[in-house]
Amino acid sequence: MSDVIERVDRSVWVKGRPEQTAMGMEDGPLAGQRLAVKDLFDIEGEITGAGNPDWAAAQRPASRTAPGVQALLEAGAALVGKTQTDEFAYSLNGANVHYGTPINPAAPDRLPGGSSSGSAIAVARGEAEIGLGTDTGGSIRIPASYNGLWGLRPSHGAISCEGLLPLAPCFDTVGWLCRDHSTLSGVADVLLPEARTAAPGGVMTLLVPEALASEAGRFHKALGARQDLLVQALSDQWLTHLGRTFRVLQGRDIWRAHGEWLTREQPRLAPDIEARFQWCATLTERDEQAALRARTEIIEALRTFSDDGAQLLALPTAPGASPLLSLTGRPLEAYRERLMGMTALAGLWGAPQLSMPLLKDEREGGGRAPWGLSLLGAPGQDRHLVTRARTYRA
Repeated sequence: MSDVIERVDRSVWVKGRPEQTAMGMEDGPLAGQRLAVKDLFDIEGEITGAGNPDWAAAQRPASRTAPGVQALLEAGAALVGKTQTDEFAYSLNGANVHYGTPINPAAPDRLPGGSSSGSAIAVARGEAEIGLGTDTGGSIRIPASYNGLWGLRPSHGAISCEGLLPLAPCFDTVGWLCRDHSTLSGVADVLLPEARTAAPGGVMTLLVPEALASEAGRFHKALGARQDLLVQALSDQWLTHLGRTFRVLQGRDIWRAHGEWLTREQPRLAPDIEARFQWCATLTERDEQAALRARTEIIEALRTFSDDGAQLLALPTAPGASPLLSLTGRPLEAYRERLMGMTALAGLWGAPQLSMPLLKDEREGGGRAPWGLSLLGAPGQDRHLVTRARTYRA
């Protein structure tokens, strides 16, 4: 990387070639926009390290650049470098035992969020305008929420995952983080297909987890007091069911993608990451079939909430501000389970979700740290989300 990047910490940036800082067209729609790319995407001539040194040591340099990255470069974005990720993107914390945990600029005593942690922090610190990442179970939406950024997880399949090291191919998506809506929209113009569905109506349904019922008024205010809203409560039991369903389907897909290599190579892994992989290995075909049946029922419920796609949905991106760095062990894992009940909505539906930096956590213990509020659309409504979000300002 350039001398500037060499001076910043390796918890955010992965070393690359100095000449990469100059890549990008001079007159494209993204000209002048610096691009940070998560170390799951292939860049020609570079190793794709996936946040794990044992994986990185076994790889050869990529022979070509991932199409999603290439499209941004051809639109004028200038590649600053590759950014760190939680190991194999299998965490929402933003921590990496091998390369360190980057500091959350908005809340230094709290987790930065992952797994697109490096891209998020690069954008939050002003070292890039565009942070390209991935979102399988929340890895764009959660760091966006925790760092006060805009972050879009697109519909499944809307953007090619070619040249991307998968976590769980059935759920993987290519997403991005920005400090402002204008930049996010510019990237959408480059990467997203044209809208093929009618724009949703003006009424939205606000999904409110039972544990956050007291915050419903704040959510409504952030969306605009004149916004016509229906309110749908989500019980803790149902959200737990969503999270479990998603994790089983994700886990089976992860083991299909990585189980053979993990079993053969026995790489060094963080204890929490290793425990998740070991759990994946225990899942059965019967578990998967039961989860697939549950997924069908969940999607039907989401279609009902959205009037079969005629309305957008809104919901808090996370249960609140990012957890404190001091939260570890079982309490942190319990928080992860709550969190995944909320992020599973988009994943199970294959739907787009856009996290907007509209809230601060004013509750006791929240520290007025950033807290995202999301728009969620039916599959294929990506551009409609981006357009509707233009009316909101952080």
